[in-house]
Amino acid sequence: MRLLSFDDAGFESALGAIVARGEKPPEGVEETVREILEAVRLRKDAALLEYTARFDGMNLTPAGLEVSPAEIDAALAAVDTVSLQALQLAADRIAAFHRRQKTETWLTTDEQDVVLGQMVQPLERVGIYVPGGKASYPSSVLMNAIPAKVAGVEEVVMVVPMPRGEVNPHVLAAAHLAGVDRIFKIGGAQAVAALAYGTETVPRVDKITGPGNIYVATAKKMVFGQVDIDMIAGPSEILVINDGSGSPEHIAVDLLSQAEHDELAAAILVTTDAGFGRRVQQAVEEHLSTLQRAAIARRSIEDFGAILIARDLDEAVALSNRIAPEHLELAVSDAFSLLPKIRHAGAIFMGHHCPEAAGDYLAGPNHTLPTGGTARFFSPLGVDDFVKKSSIISFSRAGLRRLGPAIVHLAGLEGLEAHGRSVSIRLSDL
Repeated sequence: MRLLSFDDAGFESALGAIVARGEKPPEGVEETVREILEAVRLRKDAALLEYTARFDGMNLTPAGLEVSPAEIDAALAAVDTVSLQALQLAADRIAAFHRRQKTETWLTTDEQDVVLGQMVQPLERVGIYVPGGKASYPSSVLMNAIPAKVAGVEEVVMVVPMPRGEVNPHVLAAAHLAGVDRIFKIGGAQAVAALAYGTETVPRVDKITGPGNIYVATAKKMVFGQVDIDMIAGPSEILVINDGSGSPEHIAVDLLSQAEHDELAAAILVTTDAGFGRRVQQAVEEHLSTLQRAAIARRSIEDFGAILIARDLDEAVALSNRIAPEHLELAVSDAFSLLPKIRHAGAIFMGHHCPEAAGDYLAGPNHTLPTGGTARFFSPLGVDDFVKKSSIISFSRAGLRRLGPAIVHLAGLEGLEAHGRSVSIRLSDL
C-alpha cells in the first residue's frame, strides 16, 4: 500500500484518483443497458428469456423463471444446521434493529380548530436485487428483505441471477427466513427492467433495492422515476482512523475485507503514527499472500489503497468528513470522544473490537450503505425506505375562519386568483 503524508507533493492527486474511481461507467455500458431496458419494456417475457439465455446460459420457459416451492425446500435441506442457525441469528438481530426505526401515523391536537398529521403506509410491492456470479451474498437478502417486511410491505419479490442454473442454497434459505414472497432466476439490467416495467410473469414493483454490477447500477439509475430505487451504489470503500493504538494486523485485515470485494474497492488508513502505518503496510502484504481472492484484493490495494499520515486526529477527521466514506472505523483509544466530530459516514464502527464485517452480517444495522461520497446526503437502507407518507389536513369552520384571510392574502401575492377564491367563497358562506 502507498504510504503518504498529508504534505507530500503527490497527496492530492493520489487521493483524487481514489475518490473519483468508478464515477463514470465504462464505454458502451449506458447504450447496452438502454437497449436491454427498452427490449424488456416492449417485449416483456420474450426479451427477458432471450437475455437470460444469452448472459446466464439458461434456456427457460416463462413458468421456469420463478423458483418453485420444491426448489426452496431442497435448498433448505442442503444447508447445514450451523449455517442455518447463523442466518437465523442474523435475521433476528436485523429485524430487532429495524423495528426500532418504525414510525407510525400521527395526528396533532395542538389547535382546537385544526388537525394536522401524517399517515405512514408501507409500499405495496418491492423488488430486491441479489448479486450472483462472482459471489453469492445471503446477507444481502436479509438486509434488503427484512426492513421491507418490518415496514409492512405486502409483497417482496427477489431477483437473483443463477448462471447455468447454479443455485446457491444459502441465498434461498436466507430468502425463506426473511419472508421473501417470490423469487425469480434473473439478473442483470434485464432483471431491473422486468421489475420496473413488469412482464407477463414478473410483477411490476414500486421500488427496487439491492447492489449489483455496473450494468445493474446503471439500469437502476435509468428506471428511477418509473420506480423508486434505494441509491446508486458504487464500489465499496473503508476508511480507518487510527491514533497508533491497537493491533496493526487487525487494521490490515479490516482494509483487506473491503479490498477483496472487487478491484475498484478502496481501502484507506489515516493514522497519526507513521510507525504504526508501516506495520500495517507490512501486515497487508503478509495477509494478501494467503487470501483466496488475493488477485482481486491486490489490484484494489495497489490502485486504490493508501496509508495516510496525519498530524493529529482533527486532521484525520477532517479528511474523513471530506471523503464521506461508506464504512468508517474509529480504531482509536477513545472512539466515543471522536464520534461527535464525524459529519459524514454510512456506518461508523467504534473502537478496536468492532470490525466492519460485524456490520456486514449481523450487528443489526443495515449494510446497504451510501458509497462514493454520497454519505453527505444519503442514509443507510432502513424501514423509511419502504414506506410512503401522506400529509393529513383538517380545518373546522372556526379554523378556516381564523386562517382563511391569510391564505387569501398569500394566494394574491402569487397571483393565483382561483386559489384565493376557493377560500374566500367559503368564508363568505360562513
